Amino acid sequence: MEAVAAAGGAGLTGWQAAALSGAAGWVWAASHYDLTPQARALAQPWVTRRVHAETPSILTFQRVQHRMLDNFFSVLSCVVSVPFYTGFLPLLFWSGHGKLARQMTLLLAFCDYLGNAVKDLVSAPRPCSPPVRRVTATEDEKENAMEYGLPSSHALNTVCLMGYMLHYVLTYEPCGGFMIATGLSLAFMLVTLIGIARVYLGMHSLTDVIAGISFGIVILAFWLVVHDHVDAFVVSGQNVTFFWASLSLVLCFAYPRPEFPTPSFEFHTAFNGVAFGIVYGVQQTYTRFHGPEAPLILSHQLPLLAYAGRVLVGIPTILAVKLCSKALSKWLLPVMCSTLGIPILSSCYVPALKPSDIGGGSGNKDEAKQAGGYLQRVFSLFPQKAYDVDTGIRFVQYAGLAWSVVDLVPVIFTHLNL
Repeated sequence: MEAVAAAGGAGLTGWQAAALSGAAGWVWAASHYDLTPQARALAQPWVTRRVHAETPSILTFQRVQHRMLDNFFSVLSCVVSVPFYTGFLPLLFWSGHGKLARQMTLLLAFCDYLGNAVKDLVSAPRPCSPPVRRVTATEDEKENAMEYGLPSSHALNTVCLMGYMLHYVLTYEPCGGFMIATGLSLAFMLVTLIGIARVYLGMHSLTDVIAGISFGIVILAFWLVVHDHVDAFVVSGQNVTFFWASLSLVLCFAYPRPEFPTPSFEFHTAFNGVAFGIVYGVQQTYTRFHGPEAPLILSHQLPLLAYAGRVLVGIPTILAVKLCSKALSKWLLPVMCSTLGIPILSSCYVPALKPSDIGGGSGNKDEAKQAGGYLQRVFSLFPQKAYDVDTGIRFVQYAGLAWSVVDLVPVIFTHLNL
């Protein structure tokens, strides 16, 4: 273990080396022993039977339908979706509540990984449509409909994020019994409405919703135990950037392959990048912008008008950084992989690397193997033979966006006296 900790001069601590070794070992074991198909064979039939058995109940529930209910539940689902949080979290960082923003970002990445991993591991269907009426009023909902069903990500994320936000608010300042009861009631009502919405919209069965809420409660309980340790590590730990970069790489492989392709892995990759960008940026700028002395919204240091200025400057900036990161990675990553001899393909970002456009001659493959040398042999230990460069492109663009939220944009705020 000491040799691993000292490898490459990274100076990893014992627990960091153990965590990375354990995750890499799990990737190897899952691939070598085909653990994903075995687990799926146990869970998928039972879940599928439950979902199909609930179809009559869903149809009965959907008899009460109205255009206003369609709009209300569609908007409610959008408000607790991952894209909404992606837009909301930068505003939270710029409001001065740095710890809450960091923890909600990392918790959302954690929920997104676990929830989507379970979905693709089980590969259980959503309620059949038809006969179930499915309402997909937004592009986000259309993408969600392409994923597997169990557990409901909306229910899981709502339990975790609303639960953590409630914990933060109630512990930020002393609260009386009335405030605690009100907060718990509002959180319970929101979770209940989300569960009803997912069934009403035909997106999930009751089993999916219950599984999402149950997973959410377990994850939230775990996070409330470790969140202070996680935050202390992020802002002042050793080897944080190297460890998190290594963990992000391993997590791209430590993900079950679904029965059929879904967008779930893309969502995981995006928030994996967001988490790394936030951690790296906070490491660089914590004492300057994100410490306890950071000005809070509605204080004399950060009045509402100045905060509005931050939003007007910050949003276009992070979107521009995302576009630049995407363009740079689309050019740089294929060149790097080609130089290192790592076999790659692209599903959408790089047309020249689409599987149908890649030559099948053995000569090109042999040249790539010779160029890759030792590094490609290391990559061959992982379960794939050719790697989708889109994963790296997506990771880099969202990491760049997140880094700009906590590093570049606050620097601009300082120069503009915002």
